[in-house]
Amino acid sequence: MPILWFEECEDANRVGGKAAGLARLLHAGVDVPPGFAVTVDVFRALLDDGLGTSLSRVLGSVETRDTEALEAVSGEARRLVEQARVLPSVRDAVHREYAELCRRAGVGEDELPVAVRSSATAEDLPDASFAGQQDTYLWVIGADAVLEHIRRCWSSLYTARAIGYRLDRGYGHEGVLMSVCVQKMVDARSAGVTFTLNPINGDRSKVAIESSWGLGESVVSGEVTPDNFLVDKVTFDIVRKEISNKVFELRPDPTARTVLRHEIPSERARAPSLSDDEILTLTRLARAVEDHHGYPQDLEWAIEESPDGDSVVFLLQSRPETVWSGRPRPPVSAAGVSTMDYIVAHLVRGVRVRDAKEHRIM
Repeated sequence: MPILWFEECEDANRVGGKAAGLARLLHAGVDVPPGFAVTVDVFRALLDDGLGTSLSRVLGSVETRDTEALEAVSGEARRLVEQARVLPSVRDAVHREYAELCRRAGVGEDELPVAVRSSATAEDLPDASFAGQQDTYLWVIGADAVLEHIRRCWSSLYTARAIGYRLDRGYGHEGVLMSVCVQKMVDARSAGVTFTLNPINGDRSKVAIESSWGLGESVVSGEVTPDNFLVDKVTFDIVRKEISNKVFELRPDPTARTVLRHEIPSERARAPSLSDDEILTLTRLARAVEDHHGYPQDLEWAIEESPDGDSVVFLLQSRPETVWSGRPRPPVSAAGVSTMDYIVAHLVRGVRVRDAKEHRIM
């Protein structure tokens, strides 16, 4: 099957790290927005049908020291991928499964907003840091648009950044394949990331949470300084709160069918983006996910308000924490450095987020 629903995505070699991680969350009973993955079989078929030969010719002579050449090669490689012929059977399968996703969500056949997310076979692994090098597209609506953005996710394997990263580390371009996740969008009131350890010092007795208003891509991309919370895993005491001035948020515009950047009024910008109850809910969820996997996790989540006003927490991604997990457990050490300082200094993550209409967040 060229397409698997998330609950079927157990083989990371076929669906990439992101989709396999979502499957593990579902099997653990966690709330995950529904969706499906276009398997690497589809991308491999494109490569075998001549695309691989063309890409090898384009990529064969580039060097990472030549920035201009790297950008030119990236542009040509992406053009080749986005113009490659997709089999009618694959096109029909995408249309069929997107229609089913719309049906499950209770909306019209071609009306559900989804995120189209790359899931490469080399990302989200305990011993690799490929995550965030490929593109994510938000608020994509309609089967034809979904298929178009699947192509763009495939082509994001060949951004200048991704090409250079592989060359620097000795990875062959032909060894990385791309699956693509199509996932129901969460209309997030608040969103962010959670580490099941303290990323400053590796202390596994703590949970670190970063949160901001609106969609979480502003947090994972580093565009907004988020609120920061540190919670004791054992006592569930909130041991640190740092509330930032969150100057803007990313919100969907249903009429324009896109995501827009909105300035936040100063009073709300300086208000906590999570209640204490929500902080503790996220902490309990983080503990449960870590226990299920057996090692520290790096989670992305979103909170959506239900029609009755309750907060519903969805996990959007879970991947192994890669900085501290392989080291001996350190003692609790001095505070005084924010989690965001750590992330900026160590470049734990990056994410390329594109808007479905303008191909960038506005």
